[in-house]
Amino acid sequence: MSVRVSLVAAARSSALLAERFDDDRPLDHTGWHEVQLAAHALVPLGAAELRYCSPTPRSRATGDALGFAPMAQPALRDCDMGRWRGLTLADVAAREPASVDAWLADPRSAPHGGEPLLAFISRIGGWLDTRPACDGSIVAVAEPAVVRAALVYALKAPPSTYWNVDVRPLSTVTLTGLPGRWSLSLEALPR
Repeated sequence: MSVRVSLVAAARSSALLAERFDDDRPLDHTGWHEVQLAAHALVPLGAAELRYCSPTPRSRATGDALGFAPMAQPALRDCDMGRWRGLTLADVAAREPASVDAWLADPRSAPHGGEPLLAFISRIGGWLDTRPACDGSIVAVAEPAVVRAALVYALKAPPSTYWNVDVRPLSTVTLTGLPGRWSLSLEALPR
């Protein structure tokens, strides 16, 4: 038996350059509009037996707007960025350039006092690996960082790969498999 996990990146809560670490703002006007435009392609994922979301306002709002009625999963929370929470990467780079360099170079470092990237990827992988293998389907709306971490874990890629995965708002990816044995499934959207 295997499980099918479709991950949907939450709609936006700010412009890309204004994104903040551990951003807990709700969907902005653009995000709501994008959900409405993408709904026809994403609503069918709501037929999944289990529907989850990250515990952020924008993840829950995205799932609710799509009719998923998702259950918040604390394990799907974004990476804990410690004292950098609420700041943009540009803010932090201006204040602590050496710390940002260390953080980007070493997945075990946490100069912000929060969660190291490697621990974040492992936490998301642990959530994946504890999904029930029921030959069923799961949908989870999560922050883009969570989707990236899940992909790195599932593909057993080096942690540095995390920085090379671009997850856009409302993009989807499906993983199929069993604990520790995941495959990436790319599918065409219905027309």
